[in-house]
Formats: sequence, C-alpha cells, structure tokens
Amino acid sequence: MSARTDEPFGVRTTYRVGGSTALWLEAADEDALAAVHAALQEVGEPVPLLVLGKGSNLLVADGGFPGLVLSLGPGFAWVEVEDLVVRAGAATGFPVVARKSVGAGLRGLEWAVGVPGSVGGALRMNAGGHGADTASVLQGFRAFDLASGEVCECRGEELGARYRHSALGPAHVVISAAFSLTVGDGAQARAALAEIVRWRRRNQPGGSNAGSVFTNPEEGAAGLLIEQAGLKGLRLGSAQVSPKHANFIQADEGGSADDVRRLIDHVRVVVAERTGVRLVPELRMVGFPDTPPPMVQTSLSTGGPQ
Repeated sequence: MSARTDEPFGVRTTYRVGGSTALWLEAADEDALAAVHAALQEVGEPVPLLVLGKGSNLLVADGGFPGLVLSLGPGFAWVEVEDLVVRAGAATGFPVVARKSVGAGLRGLEWAVGVPGSVGGALRMNAGGHGADTASVLQGFRAFDLASGEVCECRGEELGARYRHSALGPAHVVISAAFSLTVGDGAQARAALAEIVRWRRRNQPGGSNAGSVFTNPEEGAAGLLIEQAGLKGLRLGSAQVSPKHANFIQADEGGSADDVRRLIDHVRVVVAERTGVRLVPELRMVGFPDTPPPMVQTSLSTGGPQ
C-alpha cells in the first residue's frame, strides 16, 4: 500500500481541476484494505475519507480535500465471463466490462460503454443510461467495510439502489461485482454498442467535464430546462455551460474548480427563478465550505449496506 501526503487530487478527476488531498492511499489488495481499517481503529475518532474510482462524477474544490482519499490499485481491475455472468473488479472501467460482455455474445450491458467511471463507482451511484441502470443487471457484489473490517457478500438488491444513489456509505469499498446478462445476437450487440458510442459523440461534449451535472427532475430533462432559461453557453471565469449539451459544465484547461461551482450555483438560481424548478446536482462536490467531508466512524460496526 502506497501512501503520500498533499497529493494532487483534482487532476485525477475527469474535470482535471481542483486541489490536493491531505493523504492519498492506494490499496493493492484486500489485505491492504484490512490494514486501512486497522489504522483507522488506532485513530479512534471519525476520519474524513473518500473512496475514489475514475473521478468521473466528482468536483474537488481548489482548496482541496482535508482528509484521506483511498484508491484501488491494478489488482482490483479484472473481468471474468462465466456462462451468463460477468464478474469484474471494482477498479475496472465500466466501458471495459461493456465491451467484454458484448465480445462474449451477451446482452444487457451495452449501455455501460457510455459510462466513463469504474465498476465500484457505477454501483455507488447506480450509474445508468439509455433506459437502463446498474441495479437492473446486478446479481451481487462484495464490499469491504472500513469501519468494521468486515466483508459483505451482498445480493444485488442489498445495494439499495434508486435513481443515481445507493445504500453504500463512505466506509464501504466495493471490491467486485457480478452482472447477470442474457444471450443475444453478437452482431446486434456490437451494433447497439457502436450506436451508443456514436450517440455520445453527436450529443455530448468532450473536454474536461463530469457528465450530467443535474439529475433530471419530474418536469423534464435538466439540459432542456437550462437551455429554456437562456443559459446554454454561459461562461463564468474558466467554466462554461456547454454549447452542445446544457446539462454539461466544462472547465478550461488549467481552470478553477471554484469557477465550476460558482456556475453550478448560478444555473440553479436562474433556472428556479425562470422555470420554478429547483435542479438537484448529480455531481458530487467535495472540499467546499458547504460540502462537509464524508466521515468514517470507526467506533461503529456498520456491516454491509443497510
């Protein structure tokens, strides 16, 4: 397990802006996770802790994160296919799992090629797209509880999934997941996957962003509401509402995470004033004055997700 202090953090997210973390740990295997649990027990008080996947749904403040960031090493990145079940380590890119499943002639995860995060991150936020989500194909998963030191062999329904949320808390580290798929026509699966890739290129911007900033409210698509409020293309400092898709906010190279946050807040206020809809961020924000860090309480034995 490698540990470093004052380590660049924001640059490891897809926004590629933001400050450092007080402590950075990369766990090579499950033994390392057990060692982290033991170290937290020695501290004896709540610890600010964030488990990092690919950083594709995360904005780190310019002032950084005043705690521990835990990432999973290459040993957690693997994919296995057995009959109709695809198993993958938590650090595996979700698009990799999608391509492996299609290559094996299985259907049900083609949509995941458009999710630029890790398997662990997909479970934590119940990632989805194109009418499907992670929970719909999740057979089960393994998770390590940094507070209790226990490993949960969990069923899919124990994820407690809802729209872009799960029951996974700050102490839970997904180790691996199993997805139950179906047999399908290989050519059709490859065509569906390719069409999703083309759709993303046509409809979503590249560059430094974290995908959709806001969840879609009952009143309609968040991007359309932002556009109707006249905010598409709006710029504040080094951040801009994407001219291509208004639910994406992009950061300039070398820009400021605080500018991105200012623009998010501005969009929420203006949309509420002009449409009466209060947008809720899907994006996770850490290190800002009003976003207290997630804490791991080591004195509590939480077991698996509840």
